[in-house]
Amino acid sequence: MTGRKLVVEADGGSRGNPGPAGYGSLVRDALTGEVLAEHARSIGRATNNVAEYRGLIEGLRLAAELDPAARVEVRMDSKLVVEQMSGRWKIKHPDMVPLALEAREIAGTLGSVTYSWIPRNRNAAADRLANEAMDAAARGEEWERAEREPAPAAAPGWSPATTEPTTTLLLRHGETPLSVEKRFAGTGDVPLTENGLAQARAAALALKDRRIDAIVTSPLARCRATAEAVAAATGADVRVEDGFRETDFGAWEGLTFREVGERDADALAAWLADPGVAPPGGESFAHVARRVDTALDKLMVRYRHRRVLVVSHVTPIKLLVRRALGAPVEAVYRMHLDVASLSSVRWYDDGPASLHAFNDTHHLR
Repeated sequence: MTGRKLVVEADGGSRGNPGPAGYGSLVRDALTGEVLAEHARSIGRATNNVAEYRGLIEGLRLAAELDPAARVEVRMDSKLVVEQMSGRWKIKHPDMVPLALEAREIAGTLGSVTYSWIPRNRNAAADRLANEAMDAAARGEEWERAEREPAPAAAPGWSPATTEPTTTLLLRHGETPLSVEKRFAGTGDVPLTENGLAQARAAALALKDRRIDAIVTSPLARCRATAEAVAAATGADVRVEDGFRETDFGAWEGLTFREVGERDADALAAWLADPGVAPPGGESFAHVARRVDTALDKLMVRYRHRRVLVVSHVTPIKLLVRRALGAPVEAVYRMHLDVASLSSVRWYDDGPASLHAFNDTHHLR
């Protein structure tokens, strides 16, 4: 089936090169010129070219969300990006290669994609968004603006979906030395215990006869070891997705709740009360939610209508569940998730998502 014609306009830049950077992307209906979606984000310190590629990637992702079968024309004022993505110029800088590959991977899921260079004055909308993001980056802010074409209003209560779902099986990694002692375990690369390895094998045995088309894992060692056990049992390929890594707990890494409370009770109370508050030197749950949402969006494009095992951590899995339920980020405070537990969510193209299992540990008994 041929999709509708969409136009992606994207831009990015930095104050200095490198310097405080950001990007802006939008998607228009090619016939009416109506803006269907837009997104802008500050990305910290980066070069102009990195920011431009990030804008392209986001624009393609937005188009894929709107219509996976769309015929897309990308318009940018970056001659470099347009010529490289069109295949006329070689990509020589190592920082550009993975970005170009990611853009091509998303483009490959669309009906068709062409690239056109336009002068800056014809790229004013994306340029404005990118400049807002750069201004925020220069102020040291994590800033984001996102708007989407309104979805059709859902009927109250339950209504059946009409499309084949993309299914995510969500597996928390096995036990670690820090989980045994109930310590904050964030981005530190702690290994599985012997019991944790046994739990990973038990999960693999439970999944052996279930259809799994791919495995996507957090880059951290405890998840990769768990994913490898399942891959050995199922034969599924493993892909690493950085967006599914655990929260960075900053100065609290390796401490217990009691130890943090004794050292900084006010900071702990603020963190427990507000998902927008980060531990000292760490990430807020609100920030983690944004990158988990982006990782899920990428998964939905790459593995549309397939069954994917996501091997991750407490916070990302809870955030995926709260997205499925349409709950606020604060919902993470109301969930309990055991090590090596399984949950399952089905995501439908026409809007609804369905939680089919949560914190299932029967395979560990």
